Amino acid sequence: MLGFYLRNQLSPKGGIKGKMKIWKNVKALSPVVASIILIAVTVAVSIAVAAWMGALTFTFMATEQVQITNMAFGPSANPSWIAVTVNNTGTSPVTMNEAWINNVKHTTTFPASQLPANIGANSGLVLNITMTNNPLMVNGNNYQVKLVSSKGNQFMYSAVAPTQ
Repeated sequence: MLGFYLRNQLSPKGGIKGKMKIWKNVKALSPVVASIILIAVTVAVSIAVAAWMGALTFTFMATEQVQITNMAFGPSANPSWIAVTVNNTGTSPVTMNEAWINNVKHTTTFPASQLPANIGANSGLVLNITMTNNPLMVNGNNYQVKLVSSKGNQFMYSAVAPTQ
């Protein structure tokens, strides 16, 4: 008796065919329309990914391009100075935060009393670095200037002080 009860509960009158009805009046999307919708969604997603990757690429490609083209030496008296010509060859502005001569940090007197100094895109600047710390400049010695940008990039240049 229990078997008869369970069998009737699991498969109602009409069996499986009674549960599955064929809907003759309901129309589905045609395969052509479905394909067009899938292609449109794929193109929209690919455009969004391409825009995101393009923005990401430009962020990483924005590098600082700075060249030190000349060093002019002032008198070797106390305090002596070195005029450094800096050119920004990139397309974005660069901010110089530190000036070092032979691994000793120094201050600048031009264009402002202290760094940081902003260098616009495709422009140049002359930094006058005052050597107030020992050792003072000696004629005939080699001097290496290192400028450090706000992003931490280092730009170096070496020159020999003229002999008198």
